Amino acid sequence: QVQLVESGGGLVQAGGSLRLSCAASGRTFSGGAVAWFRQTPGKEREIVASISRSGSTIFYADSVKGRSTISRDNAKNTLYLQINTLKPEDTAVYYCAASRASYTLDVRRYEYWGQGTQVTVSS
Repeated sequence: QVQLVESGGGLVQAGGSLRLSCAASGRTFSGGAVAWFRQTPGKEREIVASISRSGSTIFYADSVKGRSTISRDNAKNTLYLQINTLKPEDTAVYYCAASRASYTLDVRRYEYWGQGTQVTVSS
């Protein structure tokens, strides 16, 4: 089992930046891919960014590409997401997730989820 706890969300003005963190406990998450998803009311959860077990493969959704950085520190069992130039449309609950697969973009293959952290971007 892996327990995930997100932090770093909050209210920020458009154009600002946030750094989300996800601390893992229990079984180490270094054995698989990890990712950030986000969800707004009435919409499906969407992937924001993912990083493979080794860190060599990274994916960004088009909506955040060029202004976001995902990183993982396996020694600290922590996942990060830096988002710059925030937009009101980035407002969502952000979830971190861990998979036993070495790399995947399929939400169904992420077995472990955090409780989410709210990010609200004001215009």
